[in-house]
Amino acid sequence: MKPTLLVLAAGMGSRYGGLKQMDTVGPSGETIMDYSIFDAVRAGFGKVVFVIRKDFEQAFRDTFSNRFGSAINVEFVFQSIDKVPEGCDYNRERTKPWGTNHAVMMGADVIREPFAVINADDFYGKESFDIISQFLGEVTNKKNLYAMVGYRLSNTLSESGAVSRGICEKDDNGFLTSVVERTHIEWVGGKPAYKDENGIFGTLADNTPVSMNMWGFTPEYFEHSEYYFREFLSQNGQNPKSEYFIPYIISKLIESGKSKVKVLDTPAKWFGVTYAEDKPTVIMKINELVHKKVYPEKLWK
Repeated sequence: MKPTLLVLAAGMGSRYGGLKQMDTVGPSGETIMDYSIFDAVRAGFGKVVFVIRKDFEQAFRDTFSNRFGSAINVEFVFQSIDKVPEGCDYNRERTKPWGTNHAVMMGADVIREPFAVINADDFYGKESFDIISQFLGEVTNKKNLYAMVGYRLSNTLSESGAVSRGICEKDDNGFLTSVVERTHIEWVGGKPAYKDENGIFGTLADNTPVSMNMWGFTPEYFEHSEYYFREFLSQNGQNPKSEYFIPYIISKLIESGKSKVKVLDTPAKWFGVTYAEDKPTVIMKINELVHKKVYPEKLWK
């Protein structure tokens, strides 16, 4: 059974100034998503499911419906504010969907196999897809054993300024125990350092594992998601800005003992586009990988 890749692509890109998911960065007009899907195909994935908004549908279908030929099957699912469990209420003044784990829930009707979750606008690297694919192959027919690809902190920092990262703690067996969000991490004296709420810097090891939103799940995760989404809406449904993030449910599952999450180390270097100013750097890094023959100049024939 081949795993599925679930791509979270419903964001509006307000800071970027457009649909950054569709912006081209490769030498033959490839998007960052193209490189993720190319790596997924090489790692043995059999299907890609795009989570998009209905108003993006035509643009996505025109671009991706036939792009990959027979290399991988393609499905589209739609995230919208009104997709909540029956009987749940929410603030009708809300203007955007419910966050990353709500987006994951949109795949429930089309995914019956182990699956990986990624962001559309992040470059994860070939090694990471190989690692998560191997894990998903090992948990076929198992339940409640999940994974998070843990990037080494120094491989995710920006030369341009501070970033926010989820700092992961794990036990002696490599299972995730907590994710602490550090909103200001930067290079200080050649070492990664974070600034706390009092403006005081603390140092972090180069290889500290951080979450870049690359997860591995089995299908019962959808059941957990709905259960905790009901709880979330009862507590936060009237807040028009509340968001149902993946770390929220992961914390619930770990604390309750319902599931375990293995932290999978990757040597890959992450990069992505948050602002329009990031694009030239991404193009440069892609071109370097093409020059090194990690990727062909044209991904899809």
